[in-house]
Amino acid sequence: MKLTIIRLETLSAQDYVDLGKIWPEYSPSSLRVDDTHRLYAARFNERLLGAVRVTLSGTEGALDSLRVREVTRRRGVGQYLVEEIVRDNPDIASWWMADVGVEDRGVMAAFMQALGFTAQANGWEKR
Repeated sequence: MKLTIIRLETLSAQDYVDLGKIWPEYSPSSLRVDDTHRLYAARFNERLLGAVRVTLSGTEGALDSLRVREVTRRRGVGQYLVEEIVRDNPDIASWWMADVGVEDRGVMAAFMQALGFTAQANGWEKR
């Protein structure tokens, strides 16, 4: 089966299980979704391998809590996830990625730079 990037609009019981593995620190009730607060995930073989929270405001978008399950890292999942989010939201002119919850800032900085983001205080920006 092919890796797909999806916007989660309704979460299944399995989605909650998978998101619990991706984000063990978040309770299911904190995973609110609407037109402004979105969840995007990478799905493979009916399981979520990575996810990111997206908040939209006018022409600005903020990403936070980008995480890929450890067993799947370094295979392009995170890159594909961010690229598809940007592609899915063409009206967003400026993106911000907060460094909240980042496990290794050095690794994340290299990753974000590879995606065209520049380092700022407390995160990365792409215009």
